[in-house]
Amino acid sequence: MTPYPLQFQPEFKERIWGGRALEKFGLMPPEGAIGEGWMISDHPNGITKVINGPLAGTGLDVIREQFGTSWFGKHGVSSKSNRFPLLIKLLDCNDDLSVQVHPTDDYDQLPAGELGKTEMWYILSAEPNAKIIYGLKEHVSREQLAQAIAEGTIMDNLQEISVKSGDAFYIPAGTVHALCSGVVVAEIQQNSDTTYRLHDYNRLGLDGQLRELHIEDSLAVVAYEGAGASYVDTSAMQAGQWLTIANSPYFNVEKGIISEATTLATSKDSFEIVVIAEGTGTISWGDEQQELATGQCFLLPATLGEYTLYGNLVVLRSVVPGE
Repeated sequence: MTPYPLQFQPEFKERIWGGRALEKFGLMPPEGAIGEGWMISDHPNGITKVINGPLAGTGLDVIREQFGTSWFGKHGVSSKSNRFPLLIKLLDCNDDLSVQVHPTDDYDQLPAGELGKTEMWYILSAEPNAKIIYGLKEHVSREQLAQAIAEGTIMDNLQEISVKSGDAFYIPAGTVHALCSGVVVAEIQQNSDTTYRLHDYNRLGLDGQLRELHIEDSLAVVAYEGAGASYVDTSAMQAGQWLTIANSPYFNVEKGIISEATTLATSKDSFEIVVIAEGTGTISWGDEQQELATGQCFLLPATLGEYTLYGNLVVLRSVVPGE
């Protein structure tokens, strides 16, 4: 099989905080309050299937089993879960998400086969006055946080940050965080679906019941002195520029602004994920090409080699780093 850029049918997830904004990014979600489009996923809770080329109809899990590191690179399969290491999402935050935290890989209460969850956000669009919750205020201890949860004053202990389109946030496991209403986000994360909720505004879930909180797990995994969260403002970037917006043991992400033909290449170490954050254009490889549009996400096999991006594009390009 000759490698080529793989595009997948998203797995859509209805969420109480979701809406219809993903339609503005070229997606066609089903009816309902759709909060998440899992764009590239090898997780049991949502396997995406290829929609282009010879592998159309094939799940990412089958491709991983069939081609493994020969297509995805020597870092392209998680040594812990034996699955594709990343999960790529687009999120429509029509309402505030729960205040939450994710565990690290070594948390002993993780479900079997599940990874920890370090992630990053790139803000695709933001309404005026949009904000996120991004970490605890300084010097909040486990005891203080537990007391605040019990007393209903947790929000007084959290940092709120205003956001705009083009902002990028790195969120290591252990960082208390929440997306708030009015943003659409591209999320690149470890291949995990483990989230611990500290606070959920006493909301009812889709089933009409209060959503579960995970207080003890949350208190156990919070990094009270900080886990290394960082923020990048990309608004000053110019055409032709590339900027690293997240560096972690699990993924490296850079943003590029394309206005003329730009030739890049995959390496034998890792596949690449290309997210079209804005614009239209094409990607060409060998004698073939594929049209590109806002909201599309592609998995480029490690063995693809040289490829060229054309058009007026804002792209996010992700790889798995070496050890």
